[in-house]
Amino acid sequence: MIHKTAIIEQGATIEEDVDIGPFCIIGKNVTIKKGSKLKSHITIKGNVTIEENVQIFSFANIGDESLEIFIDKNTIIREFVHIQRFTSSLSNKIYIGKNNFIMGHVHIYEGVTLKDFVTAINAVKIYQNVTCDSYVMLGGSSTIQQDINIGMGAMIGGASYVEKDIPPFTLVEGNKAIIKNLNLVGLRRRLENKNDINTLKNIFKQICYPTINKSIAQEIYDTHTNQYVKEFAKFIIESKNI
Repeated sequence: MIHKTAIIEQGATIEEDVDIGPFCIIGKNVTIKKGSKLKSHITIKGNVTIEENVQIFSFANIGDESLEIFIDKNTIIREFVHIQRFTSSLSNKIYIGKNNFIMGHVHIYEGVTLKDFVTAINAVKIYQNVTCDSYVMLGGSSTIQQDINIGMGAMIGGASYVEKDIPPFTLVEGNKAIIKNLNLVGLRRRLENKNDINTLKNIFKQICYPTINKSIAQEIYDTHTNQYVKEFAKFIIESKNI
């Protein structure tokens, strides 16, 4: 159902079973696929594709004519979220994967990639060219500076300032954010095999204490068979900002 006060520009593609609430503005190059719901007072402009069963809440502002934005299935975008350009940087794409939960007043800028099952709690700012792997949690009021990579399953504490790459499965916090430990709560939720978690604990201590050691990470990557250990070590080896 499209509310009578909504403005849909000619050229927009709105599939069946899409709800668009009052006072929404949908640009001519926007595609919204079936089952998606827009509450009210939402503006979507530019080359934006919204996949099936996405929910967008009131006063969200998504895109401009210079951006290409893709929002995948089952993602929830809460009130006053801004997904827009911050500067005149060369990047013009933003990718938001499946089953993400973007809470109120979050700002996402050009070049950002959020993979699947990412949670951004209220008032997070994610600057240009940040990549968050799947199952990342960004604590409320945290700031992620540009050109940062955040590994799978990492958790960023609230009000943290992140200026370096964050390895997979870690818990970081602070201003400026530092690695505190493994994200054990997240690991226990996702990994059924306790041996995987215990192995990661051991490897984490070897690589990260007293400081991050890329030589040890390379040795572990070359010799270890555990998939999670290899992912952790590979991230350390390849990072240029850790």
